[in-house]
Amino acid sequence: MTVESARARTLTHVDPAEVTLQSALDALADPVRRSILRDLAAHEEWTRACGTFDLPVKKATASHHFAVLRSAGLIEQRDEGARRLNRLRRSEFDAAFPGLLAATIGREGD
Repeated sequence: MTVESARARTLTHVDPAEVTLQSALDALADPVRRSILRDLAAHEEWTRACGTFDLPVKKATASHHFAVLRSAGLIEQRDEGARRLNRLRRSEFDAAFPGLLAATIGREGD
């Protein structure tokens, strides 16, 4: 097994339709996580690697925040070489929780 394939195996994605409202609210409650989501909303899909975010936390804490967002169905991640790229799952999350993302991070294009 290569290092990349072992790393990729750690990625689990949850369908936003399977997320409870409480889990969604918990994920959105943290200001660091909201800043990640705002940043993703402002960029093209799959253009932001985890290490490119300017976050006020250490790498391990940032990894935790990305995992929480992934488990709440807010982001999707994929590995490309040594980089882990991200995309905001706005349409899928909006289908499950209409208006919640816009109310907490702003509308698309804001």
